[in-house]
Amino acid sequence: MSLSIVIPVYNELENIRPLYSAVSGVCHTLGRDYEIVLVDDGSTDGSSAALDELAEGDAAVKVVHFRRNFGQTAAMNAGMHLASGDIIVTLDADLQNDPADIPRLLAKLDEGYDLVHGWRRERHDALVRRKIPSRIANWLISRTTGFPVHDLGCTLKAMRREIAQELQLYGEMHRFIPILAHWRGARCAEVVTRHHPRKFGTSKYGLSRTLRVVLDLITVKYLIEYQTSPMKLFGGFGLASLATGGLAGLATVVMKLGGAIDMTGNPLLLLTVFAVLAGLQFFVLGMLGEVSVRTYYESQGKQPYSVRSTRNFDRPLSQRDDRLVA
Repeated sequence: MSLSIVIPVYNELENIRPLYSAVSGVCHTLGRDYEIVLVDDGSTDGSSAALDELAEGDAAVKVVHFRRNFGQTAAMNAGMHLASGDIIVTLDADLQNDPADIPRLLAKLDEGYDLVHGWRRERHDALVRRKIPSRIANWLISRTTGFPVHDLGCTLKAMRREIAQELQLYGEMHRFIPILAHWRGARCAEVVTRHHPRKFGTSKYGLSRTLRVVLDLITVKYLIEYQTSPMKLFGGFGLASLATGGLAGLATVVMKLGGAIDMTGNPLLLLTVFAVLAGLQFFVLGMLGEVSVRTYYESQGKQPYSVRSTRNFDRPLSQRDDRLVA
């Protein structure tokens, strides 16, 4: 099966040549047709020119230049959708992922999996700025989504092209690729990969990304659980609000019958009005969400499911046999 190596690049001038040598060296040993898709995410340090030089010297190198810096997720999304290989491998351009681990991922993929993602068990990063936030984020993501994973931040992944083509990535969602693929029915596996200290350049990651990951986690949770039926979420909130309003209203009536004089100053009466109005608003949001979902799928010709394979659909319809009907 042919292979596409997708690598987002942003200001990695000193790493480009060593990265190309390492990746192409591994690809030559695999005995597969391959391409190296390098996505320049608006680099300003001379990386763009270095990528073009590689493309001039090697037809297997394909370069995509963004007009400006759109972020790693956008670069990853573009590279995966422009790739033509049967199998797509993604990795970082900073040489902290080891291209020598690619055969290990492909071997695991050949066992029948649709996506294999790396686990940097021995990380060579700053403890406070990188390791601790990553561990907290991975624990939170695993508990929230129910997807068992040790290291969603590892960019080194191998997946079948049909899986990659179904994904649409926004924000910081490139790290959620295994979860989104699993939600679409992909069979996923995790393998231990090597991780090296950064030799050149500076890291593009920091504590500020942790907040963005948490916000994207909320989006992913919504997509997994409620994308095709938002009324389940908003309707549940609506019923809870109406129930709260009903109980508060009942308590208000009981207090009035018990001798309470000032009804307008009773906080339970205010809670009743607020809860009922909130409940009605949640139901309206749910209805609007249901309409939006149907508009999205029907206008784009998409379906809320993913087909793994079919059989015999290329054969003509069988002729009617009256003897069997009788």
